[in-house]
Amino acid sequence: MIPAAFEYVRAGSAEEAIGLIGEHGEDAKFLAGGHSLLPLMKLRLAQPTVLVDIGRVTDLSYIRDGGDHIAIGALTRHMDIENSQLLRADVPLLAHAASHVGDPQVRHRGTIGGSLAHADPASDLPATTLALGATYVAQGPNGTRQIAAGDFYQGFLTSSLEPDEMLTEIRVPKMNGAGWSFQKFNRRAQDWAIVGVAAWRRNGDSGVALVNMGSTPVLASSVSTALAGGASIEDAAQQAAAEADPQADLNASIEYRTHLAKVLVKRALTEASN
Repeated sequence: MIPAAFEYVRAGSAEEAIGLIGEHGEDAKFLAGGHSLLPLMKLRLAQPTVLVDIGRVTDLSYIRDGGDHIAIGALTRHMDIENSQLLRADVPLLAHAASHVGDPQVRHRGTIGGSLAHADPASDLPATTLALGATYVAQGPNGTRQIAAGDFYQGFLTSSLEPDEMLTEIRVPKMNGAGWSFQKFNRRAQDWAIVGVAAWRRNGDSGVALVNMGSTPVLASSVSTALAGGASIEDAAQQAAAEADPQADLNASIEYRTHLAKVLVKRALTEASN
């Protein structure tokens, strides 16, 4: 439970952080809240030679009205997202999902950018932003680029970020009065979800994404397609695992996860339709 030796440097701005990563190469990692990276380092599943601390880059901590979307700085803490009146009004699904992340200690330190960049399929916010059709902004030595949430997650703990890029902003479309629901089934309070569901519905449109149902967060597009085609909630929920690739572990078998996904999607869509 002791990490391998590493160097530590602190960045004062996004530009400085990107420069430090470029200077130290692929073995350097960003450190924000540390709740995802440090446990992996203690288990020696991750062994960066340099940690670039971006926790004090204050210009990346904000929640702003962007017109048709809400812009969230990557270093915004979960607690700030949970309590943001702007998000509660325009993207309540995200604010609510943030309140389910870990415990208050985690939410006071953990950042949304760290959660998304870590790309853990068992985390709540990657699936929630995927369901909402968010866009991520990455900054590197050659400028910035926008990445659709659906193109961001490449594999287990793997994203489309380049080694010298840093996630700087998340742009989440306003929900415009859509019904929504966040369902999370776990063994104990504050555990990782055995299965989770983030869903919204407005007129003929919908978005449904699954937590811990594959090596990446899963967009359950077959559910939305079924709903758009006139299927009932119960019938649409039967398509919950169509895009999923659930894995068995100590908590659940593949069959149990598949069944649970269908149950939770049905609950989520029912709540989102009320």
